Amino acid sequence: MNLSETVADYFEEQGFEVVCVYDGDDAVSSIYEHHFDLLLLDVNVPSKNGFQVLKEVRVDKKNVPAIFITSLNSMDSLEEGFSSGCDDYIRKPFELKELLIRVQTILKREFSHKSELVNISSTITFNPISNELKENGIEIKLNLKELKLLKFFLQHPNELLIHDRIYDYVWDYDEEYSDNSLRTYIKNLRKILGKDKIVSLKKLGYRFNQE
Repeated sequence: MNLSETVADYFEEQGFEVVCVYDGDDAVSSIYEHHFDLLLLDVNVPSKNGFQVLKEVRVDKKNVPAIFITSLNSMDSLEEGFSSGCDDYIRKPFELKELLIRVQTILKREFSHKSELVNISSTITFNPISNELKENGIEIKLNLKELKLLKFFLQHPNELLIHDRIYDYVWDYDEEYSDNSLRTYIKNLRKILGKDKIVSLKKLGYRFNQE
């Protein structure tokens, strides 16, 4: 089993949703076609290397966090990696647990919360790393679209999110979105979080009220 498959299998076992591509051009296309919470970029890949991939997407202001995975050991390579816009850099060989810790650390930082748990209300918490939504300590199951929608709201509290931004985040590029489906997901989240948590702004979008 190659490294990509090993890493993908490990992170899927940890509850992550993983998309794999195998050359630089496909990586760039995938970054524009999907929303990612974090990129793991191998440096030595065909067509465009990892440094070139990240430089290209950073030009378009795509600020998704990125970790380079590489066998390069020189200080010049390390400097090029960080100058390309990466958030972390890990050299082969490495322990999968170490990579997981680095990923979790960056994702926690991206949510800009001092603690791992997001307190949605006095009784409801959300863990952005394990994707666990709990009420009074009891886990509440969400489907994938509801989970993505909740995370998007939590990343942009008290902000108007227009419909197109929500569609781009929650639905993949090859999926057909619908207003009815979005309303259903909103309705389901309101049942859990409370009606006042998600405000509908007619013909504009939605706002998540975070105290």
